[in-house]
Amino acid sequence: MYLYPLLVVIAASSFGIVSTIIKLAMRSGFSVSEAVTSQFIIGFCIAVCISLVTNRSNFSFKGVKILLFAGMLTGLTNILYGHSLNFLSASLAVVLLFQFTWIGMLISCIIKRQVPSRIEFISLIILVAGTIPAAGIIDVDLSQIPFQGWLWGLAAALCYSLFLYVNGKTTASMTTSNRLVLVSFFAFMTTAAFQSPEIIWNGTLFNEGLWIYGLALGLFGMIIPVFLFTIAVPKVGLGMSSILSAVELPIAVMVSVILLSETVTTLQIAGIVTIVIGISLPTLLDKDGLLKNVKYKYRKSDKVAKGSSI
Repeated sequence: MYLYPLLVVIAASSFGIVSTIIKLAMRSGFSVSEAVTSQFIIGFCIAVCISLVTNRSNFSFKGVKILLFAGMLTGLTNILYGHSLNFLSASLAVVLLFQFTWIGMLISCIIKRQVPSRIEFISLIILVAGTIPAAGIIDVDLSQIPFQGWLWGLAAALCYSLFLYVNGKTTASMTTSNRLVLVSFFAFMTTAAFQSPEIIWNGTLFNEGLWIYGLALGLFGMIIPVFLFTIAVPKVGLGMSSILSAVELPIAVMVSVILLSETVTTLQIAGIVTIVIGISLPTLLDKDGLLKNVKYKYRKSDKVAKGSSI
């Protein structure tokens, strides 16, 4: 009942670490574009190594179209988020990216042709209420922010929501490690087309130490989230996954305090607590629904197993 929601929380938490790692890379003299490109180069290399070690079956390309979109959306999310940082403060850019919570819920409602449950709706309101104080932008003059910043930030949120939806699609006859290789490859190709592929041959990646940040970004921004989302989102659902993924913002704030020595106000702490409450509500109050869903999937898989043995 709690395993798959926990996997979504871990995946989203790893995404929350990415912004701090990029800031550390910038302090070392690298640009955002170089850091993001290194993320997907090394992420793809790690994915290939995992596939070679763990995969015992032939590599399958069935369902490759779904993984093409998943990889492109992963790369575009990072590209658009990087563009938003050219016009917005880091805190406001995070808030705009955070809008994937209600965008993902909206996509889920359109696809399923049903409104969210009362618990999900209440949780969404609580999440939105906690977002602004948690990001520390209460006193920011929003009228002075360029329109392009809003556009890039919301576009990143939309791509992230679509990534959650597409990555939750199951692909027949393909292992999770094979999915990881293809998603990371398409994400790398998308990023290389728009960012800084020259770091591969001009010595920046390995000779100047960018690979250290690329390794951390590849693990936390590519391998861990894509792998866990692939397993958990089909079980939990897009709407609930969007709510649980809201843990990304509190993690981003806490890690920046620890690694970047940034200050956190009492108002931000209150906002973080509010977000955690909003994330916890569906899981704690809808135990019967989650348990019923898990039992249904267990009975269904059990029937399939019996049929195949016969």
